[in-house]
Amino acid sequence: MDIVIRAAIMFVVLYGLLRLMGKRELGQMTPFELVMMITMGDLIQQGITHNDFSMTGSLLAIGTFAFLALLLSWISYLFPRIERVLEGQPRVLISNGELIRANLKRDRITVSEVESEMRLAGIASIQDVAWAILEPQGKISFIRRDDAGE
Repeated sequence: MDIVIRAAIMFVVLYGLLRLMGKRELGQMTPFELVMMITMGDLIQQGITHNDFSMTGSLLAIGTFAFLALLLSWISYLFPRIERVLEGQPRVLISNGELIRANLKRDRITVSEVESEMRLAGIASIQDVAWAILEPQGKISFIRRDDAGE
């Protein structure tokens, strides 16, 4: 039972930490951040299973994480208001060719990062964007202006 309680506590801590990191970090990890996440996973395992290296201990920890993730998924599905809290909301970064700097600052996204994502989407200029939206998963969606490229 000790492993289940430790896993539940670690799940809540990890979930909170990932929410605090923000959308940008989850959508665009650097190699260093990826290594940090892998290392964090090992540290979490040590904190959950302590000195228990048994198969039962591992199964209990993994099962607890999977159950809690599934529970959050169902809660998000059944209660849309709670989904906005758990998953986050999309945030507008560009509206009618104008950057919304307060939203960029809130999510710690630079103009050059937005421009890089625009180029990947085949958009040359901020003025060509009707909407740029940072999705809860960390990706940026672009909608072209109707008059762009004419």
